[in-house]
Amino acid sequence: MARAAVWKTRADCDRVWEVLADGWSFPGWVVGAARVRAVDADWPDPGTRIHHSVGLWPGLLHDSTEVVRSVPRSELVLHARAWPFGVAEILLRLTERDGGCEIEMREHAITPPWKWLPDLVQDWSVYPRNRECLRRLSLIAEHATDPTAGTAGEV
Repeated sequence: MARAAVWKTRADCDRVWEVLADGWSFPGWVVGAARVRAVDADWPDPGTRIHHSVGLWPGLLHDSTEVVRSVPRSELVLHARAWPFGVAEILLRLTERDGGCEIEMREHAITPPWKWLPDLVQDWSVYPRNRECLRRLSLIAEHATDPTAGTAGEV
């Protein structure tokens, strides 16, 4: 399985889940997501999608991310699409820790062309991005007002 980025937040898992369950917050915490165009009404139920654009304007790719598995306040498995680059499976797992929430994120390409890269190369290439995604997710969940927030949460 892919190398996990892990982040500890002061927000509890209920609050982190609220952010994940708000599809419109997606570009606020997902590095590279430029905007959301639509969110299926029952997000994050399995089979629902966020229709997003990724990249830097004006070179945006329009695609979607679909929920594969959803366990409220605990786990979310997504298939993120960005044609022509393929599909990645993303696991987000929430665990209560010391009055806060530990957030784990794993990402692995499941279709060509990136699927052809060795696992170690995939892991090291997405790890910094995923760590930053978790930092942003944590800041949104905490509604941080302290300018030093988000600087020491990596586990």
